[in-house]
Amino acid sequence: MSGIGAGTRRRMLLRSFAVQGSWNYQTLIGTGMAFVLAPALRDVHGADPRALAAATGRHAELFNSHPYLATVAAGAIARLEADGVPPELQARFKGALRGSLGTMGDRLVWAVWRPACAVLGVALVAAGAAWWAGALAFLLAHNALHLWLRAWGLRVGLRDGLMVAKALRESPLQRLGERGADAGAALAGFAAVVLAGGAARGPGELALGAGAVAAGLLLRKHVRTAIAAALLAVTLAGILLARTP
Repeated sequence: MSGIGAGTRRRMLLRSFAVQGSWNYQTLIGTGMAFVLAPALRDVHGADPRALAAATGRHAELFNSHPYLATVAAGAIARLEADGVPPELQARFKGALRGSLGTMGDRLVWAVWRPACAVLGVALVAAGAAWWAGALAFLLAHNALHLWLRAWGLRVGLRDGLMVAKALRESPLQRLGERGADAGAALAGFAAVVLAGGAARGPGELALGAGAVAAGLLLRKHVRTAIAAALLAVTLAGILLARTP
């Protein structure tokens, strides 16, 4: 990755956590993207202040993506700047990339991973764990993917540049989404059985529990986010009622 050193990559990764810090209706995360790119732009254009100012201005314009996958765009754009790709081609590339990153991130993180992590926390509390253990499990599981996505995205973007779309198609993100949906469905079935008291009863109730988990796995593709949220609310209410003297 010519012109982009290891120290610059670390600074870009740290800055990516503030990519939404200047979010606004005019540029969305555009100014945040320029902030993330600033170390790379200084490496590439530092000897020419006018070129540096022009590049910073270009990348502070309208842009949007899922915040966890913004590093894919930042890495790819930094690679394009280092390779001397013309600004007009960079602008077309950014326009094509932003919709894909937004859709991919929304499906993986908001629609699958975050609900699955929430169900994990609820299942632990339903099984008798302290509330803080459930909250901690949610935070650890959710941020394990969150942090990995940021680091992975920057590496892939810097490596592949204009070809990053191919890397996204061949990435493990689709499989992660499927496995997350499977885990969330299984945990929802487990939590439902525990709340019903099946875990403390006989073989028939255990078989019912296994059936609930299997049904969750089979039906997971047909359960929309609103329904999943309603089921989560009912589960939480069940926990509170079960623990009320």
